[in-house]
Amino acid sequence: MDIALYVSGESAIAGRADVLKLSSNENPYGCSDKARAAYLAAAADLHRYPNTDHGALRRAIGEIHGLDPDRIVCGVGSDEVLQFIAQAYAGTGDEIITTEHGFSMYPILAHAVGATPVTVGERERCIDVDAILAAVTDKTRIVFLANPANPTGTMVSEADLDRLAAGLKGRALLVHDGAYAEFVDGFDGGAGLVEAHDNVIMTRTFSKIHGLGGLRIGWGYARREVIDVLNRLRQPFNLSQGQMAAAEAAIRDVEFTTRCREENARWRSWLTDALRQMGVGCDESHANFVLARFADAEEAGAADAALKADGIIVRRVTGYGLPEGLRITVGDEAACRRIIAVLAAFKGVR
Repeated sequence: MDIALYVSGESAIAGRADVLKLSSNENPYGCSDKARAAYLAAAADLHRYPNTDHGALRRAIGEIHGLDPDRIVCGVGSDEVLQFIAQAYAGTGDEIITTEHGFSMYPILAHAVGATPVTVGERERCIDVDAILAAVTDKTRIVFLANPANPTGTMVSEADLDRLAAGLKGRALLVHDGAYAEFVDGFDGGAGLVEAHDNVIMTRTFSKIHGLGGLRIGWGYARREVIDVLNRLRQPFNLSQGQMAAAEAAIRDVEFTTRCREENARWRSWLTDALRQMGVGCDESHANFVLARFADAEEAGAADAALKADGIIVRRVTGYGLPEGLRITVGDEAACRRIIAVLAAFKGVR
């Protein structure tokens, strides 16, 4: 009962059927047509058990990302992979480090295995590597780090990541959560960090850029000894044939992924500039959302109400220690222009 229930983004407004949902960082372009076709084709074999080793999916991930398939583990969203890590490497009396505005699932995972979550402060909504290293004790087992971070969208440099992993060596595991990594052009999501350090695990998801949030598919990559441990905790049939077929088709559709990344970058930049021009604080985001920072919690609440009155749902992030903030998913052109029009009217600017 010490676990705070996870609260997802709102998805409906009473009395409205024309809702624009920008609260859960979903892909406004949906999923790849090839992924949808593969999922529907899998329906022909619903009476068959899926394979237990996820072999075809792991090989596809390895091929596209240049990774060893034998060092990949798949889960029900990256959340399940993170759960495996907590179960395997922490327990009662241990500590798990998270950061001030870090993903709210991390403390939940710590409590679920009897460990104590330790929250480390950030610097201007950016992860502070020195503060993390200073917080490490002989009880520390895991450091959870989202990069790009949710809900801030900020990012840790590769040099700082390397310094953090080196500083944790022999003391704790660094878990690099790259749920939004594909939105950063040229970023390997932590793969190079895994190769350079034996105490790093990276996780990824199909829920964001691949548009498969409704199917719940994720994966992790680490040295072989770690993956062998995680697979001992994994249920043998944790992914259905439909999930695996859709995910394999999605990751192979590089053209769709590239188009989504480019469109997101274009409208993320436009949205950020438009917010700043009307006096709303907005850090440089590296994900598929922006964090709009208003004067205070009262103004943020009023802006949220104005958006809802127009049928737009965004995410209040008070629970992340940002009561003045609204996290806004980057939509398509029409969605971005609509949200700025509403906020401009709210702020009384042209």
